Amino acid sequence: MLGVSKDSVASHKKFEEKYGLPFTLLSDTELSCIQAYDVWKEKKNYGKVSMGVVRTTYLIDEEGVIVKAFDKVKAAENSAQMLSFV
Repeated sequence: MLGVSKDSVASHKKFEEKYGLPFTLLSDTELSCIQAYDVWKEKKNYGKVSMGVVRTTYLIDEEGVIVKAFDKVKAAENSAQMLSFV
């Protein structure tokens, strides 16, 4: 299992240590992976429009094929969502 965000490696290390994550976080500061998976989108927050990562989870098989995409992911519920699909 992997997580990807545009945050720095140093930021990820702190986050991993703080929350004891059971998976690896990858840093994509240049947005190459993020844009390839089409999750860099326009977001609106309190009327302000900006670009940002839309939290999405992909289930990818051994051959690299996306089997299922979950959008509007809520971290607390996502593990159960993924396991129910598998």
